[in-house]
Amino acid sequence: MTTKARAHLRKAGMLASIAAAALIGLAPMAASSADAVKLNFWDMIWGPPEYIDAAKELVGEFNKQHPEIQVEYRSVPWNNWYQTFVTAISSGTAPDISTGAGYQAVQLYDQGAIRPIDDVIAELKADGELDDFLPNTVDTLRYDDHYVALPWGIDIRVWFYRKDLLEQAGVKVPTTWEELRAAAKATTKDGKYGIVASGDTGGSHFLYNAILNNGGGLFTADRKLDLKNDRNMEAFEALAAMVADGSVSPASTGYNSDDRRAAFNRGQAAFTLDGPGLIAQAGAEAKNIGVLPPLAGPHGDKATIFWVNNIMVYEQTKHPDEVKTFLKWWSKNQLPLWTKGNTGQLPTRKSIAADKAIKDDVARAYVLDNYVPIGKTTATNASGIFPALNDVEGEGAMQSFAQELWQGKPVGPIVDTAETRLKSILKE
Repeated sequence: MTTKARAHLRKAGMLASIAAAALIGLAPMAASSADAVKLNFWDMIWGPPEYIDAAKELVGEFNKQHPEIQVEYRSVPWNNWYQTFVTAISSGTAPDISTGAGYQAVQLYDQGAIRPIDDVIAELKADGELDDFLPNTVDTLRYDDHYVALPWGIDIRVWFYRKDLLEQAGVKVPTTWEELRAAAKATTKDGKYGIVASGDTGGSHFLYNAILNNGGGLFTADRKLDLKNDRNMEAFEALAAMVADGSVSPASTGYNSDDRRAAFNRGQAAFTLDGPGLIAQAGAEAKNIGVLPPLAGPHGDKATIFWVNNIMVYEQTKHPDEVKTFLKWWSKNQLPLWTKGNTGQLPTRKSIAADKAIKDDVARAYVLDNYVPIGKTTATNASGIFPALNDVEGEGAMQSFAQELWQGKPVGPIVDTAETRLKSILKE
């Protein structure tokens, strides 16, 4: 049968069904797929390959439940992700909705590309659903007196340790910076190191973790760069001291985050800093890996860096009401992204975090209970989040800082160079 013939048959069948419904008083048919509103959803790759399959399956479930709205799913890799979105926006081909990193929505909103979701927040509040979000997640995405996105996942940095290496060295699990330094020294031997880091963006997270853990921050309350404040400098010197001890793997400078994880999972280092999904993705080595309790800094502070990853609506959409329907549904029904997709994120909804599948993952449950409440953003000490944060994290100044630190260069000149570059980014 030809395509044209099949089309005629489909059309004839549809007309017959509508006529029959009218004759016997039935409700009209739901819109056909041809008549349905079509939305483009771009989703970053938030986990291993099975994440994409789980996300596609979830979109398919939405499409079944909402035949009048059909969502087309596109998986977006992290390589050149920012340019991908900016190019689409400038060419008028932006998606209707997308997920994105912690500061993506606020940066694109400042460019006039993101539609505020104040109405969605108001509806969730009226329905009582807003209370289902963990503290400091929804309001973190408020900028310029508007909610620019809805939180969906938390990325946070956590200290992990190798149980086997600490046991072999007769070392107790550290709970303070001082104890971490001593444990790193004790486990550095026989070609293995106390700490493995990296020289990429993941390596810069060691810097953010350290300054926040010591009560510092990159900014003043009025959003001015404050890289050289006393608490920050003390934190940088503490990291440098462990490098000087010989406790940090010299390969760290050239490693990317995948290299760092692989080295740690092979047992080539006793400690590393990574996301909450590390153990779940460690395969057979998972049994040898534990989560350190939040470390107390020299002044007793406990904190770490975290990002509230978000889902945002684009100004270019021609179907804001349908996008809102999908946004609210997706937010409420994301559990399969964890149970099937093995995403490395943590849920922002209490109801998902309380699910047995999450609670049974001892490491993630521990991080949710003990690390998330002390999580802080890169904007800490400033008022709210702001667009420049994306550039601060992504331009490369802090990555270069980490590379030079792992090489054992003096802290002072490294900080001077980073400060100059960051002030240029911030136009100070």
